Amino acid sequence: MSSRRRGTAVPAVLLTLPLVAGLLGAAAPAGAGPRAAHSLTCRGEGVDPRARVRYRTETVIHAPLRTIWKLQTDVERWPSWQAPVTSAERLDDGPLRTGSAFHWTTPVPPNPATPATRLDITSTVRRLRHGSCVRWTGPADGEGLHIDGVHVWNFTKVRGGVRVSTEETHTGPQVDANVPAATEIPRQGLEAWLRDLRTAAEARAHHEAR
Repeated sequence: MSSRRRGTAVPAVLLTLPLVAGLLGAAAPAGAGPRAAHSLTCRGEGVDPRARVRYRTETVIHAPLRTIWKLQTDVERWPSWQAPVTSAERLDDGPLRTGSAFHWTTPVPPNPATPATRLDITSTVRRLRHGSCVRWTGPADGEGLHIDGVHVWNFTKVRGGVRVSTEETHTGPQVDANVPAATEIPRQGLEAWLRDLRTAAEARAHHEAR
């Protein structure tokens, strides 16, 4: 990100971005949300171990794995079931795979530190195992804010559905300046993403079963 602001304005900027966490990928410091003994991985790679801003959470979705996987990896249709995603564009063709890249945007409301702006995110898939996991990385840029994110998703069949686990880390001058406030970005974003994914997948599964 090109614009970097310092000082007490940072928390105000961060707290206006509840979705950014989900869009980029982040994980939580000790005590901030559900955590397991080890970070999530995809094909042997996980989130940024040096990141101070991190969050991890999970939910069980009562829908077939194929339905959940399709929703999650059909990037260009994200705006149809995630209202905060205002645009999403694949930068390559075909099924999502290692090396795939995509650009997406989300609005940032005005606050005492910055005017209303748009957060631009470019993500690149670094690891993927079909129906099992995906890991992407990428920068997010907005006026007064830069985040480098790493995001890992795991999908595990369980009785009655699929357990979807996600973990994300954020690094950057603004988020590192106030870790507790910055952790709200992935916390709010990932919890909302899982809720929307569960709602969309279960609705689709119900429709397909009729």
